[in-house]
Amino acid sequence: MLKQTICERERSNLEKMNKFQLGNQFKKIGFIIAIGTFILMIIRKYIEDSEWIRPILHGILLIGLLVISLSKEKLEDEFIDSLRSQSYRLAFLVAIVYSLAQPLVNYGVGVLLNQNEEFESFGYFQVLFFMLVVQLLFFWQLKRMNK
Repeated sequence: MLKQTICERERSNLEKMNKFQLGNQFKKIGFIIAIGTFILMIIRKYIEDSEWIRPILHGILLIGLLVISLSKEKLEDEFIDSLRSQSYRLAFLVAIVYSLAQPLVNYGVGVLLNQNEEFESFGYFQVLFFMLVVQLLFFWQLKRMNK
């Protein structure tokens, strides 16, 4: 009986995590964070000795995009939930293909242009940024197509 209650508790915790979303008002906050951070990243390009701030801005930009991604729509129903799930699934698959193919493309272009190109993998920021942007774009496109 104790085993069953532990399993039930774990299932309940997983369901709570699966259904986790922020309120709709957080979408505006996420946009403010993401756009503000993007502007700061552009400004940082012109300030000398500001390399230390780059990872901080990357992290804040990812947080802003994640807040947008996790925010509910004004009318959140099962259909929107289904579209959101599809967009996460598509973004995951596209990000994996992109992460595997892009270094090969970079290497091939480098060889064609007679540059000493080496295989370089992506950093966490590039993969996560790409995945979040693709998820948001797929979600908005799926929502627009199904109105």
